[in-house]
Amino acid sequence: MTGTDWAAWQQSWDRQQEWYMPDREERFRVMLDMVEALVGPKPRVLDLACGTGSITDRLLKRFPEATSTGVDLDPALLAIAEGHFAGDERVAFVTADLKDPAWTADLPHDSYDAVLTATALHWLHAEPLAALYGQLAGLVRDGGVFMNADHMIDETTPRINAGERALRHARMDREKAAGVLDWADWWALAAKDPVLAGPTARRFEIYGEHADGDMPSPRWHADTLRAAGFGGAPAGWSEHPAPQRRSRLHRRR
Repeated sequence: MTGTDWAAWQQSWDRQQEWYMPDREERFRVMLDMVEALVGPKPRVLDLACGTGSITDRLLKRFPEATSTGVDLDPALLAIAEGHFAGDERVAFVTADLKDPAWTADLPHDSYDAVLTATALHWLHAEPLAALYGQLAGLVRDGGVFMNADHMIDETTPRINAGERALRHARMDREKAAGVLDWADWWALAAKDPVLAGPTARRFEIYGEHADGDMPSPRWHADTLRAAGFGGAPAGWSEHPAPQRRSRLHRRR
């Protein structure tokens, strides 16, 4: 792996994700604002479904005394994350399937001040997601916080949802015509890279072309988290005036 520019790969992943979510950095900022407000500037964080470590990267740049455990199953994205953070004692990575009831066994800590995730849990169906929330309730310390900056569409506002979608796709079409990489383009590049080709092939053996979750409503998430033992479950931030929720904040009692 010597000579691989891991930072460039992580940045390339970030740019590809931003094509779908131009507000991605704002999502991260909102989560870190709440981390600072609720648990302070030296948090122990679980970066759930961490991918290339985008959240961990922002976390450590803002809070140099923070520590992070990144958890993911994707061998290609974990290879980038591990390469990018190699030698940083503040960061550890764990390969785990969040659908496995025993996935927490390999974590280096029994509890965390904050669990952060973004645009990943919509890949899970409702039953394993509810089970995961129950496990997170045991990992987040009392007074800690879980935040999920994900897509949570409110189906009660179809007209606003349709308008938002049309505007978003018009922007994406313009940027695609200008040469922006999409999901398929990015993975095609990874598959051709001498270092990432093997992990990428294994990644597609695990997930297929793309996982397909249930994408339940914001209310479902709030109700399920409260039932799991979390206290407040407000919508922390919305990109649009309608309840097209992007981030939810859930605090332990």
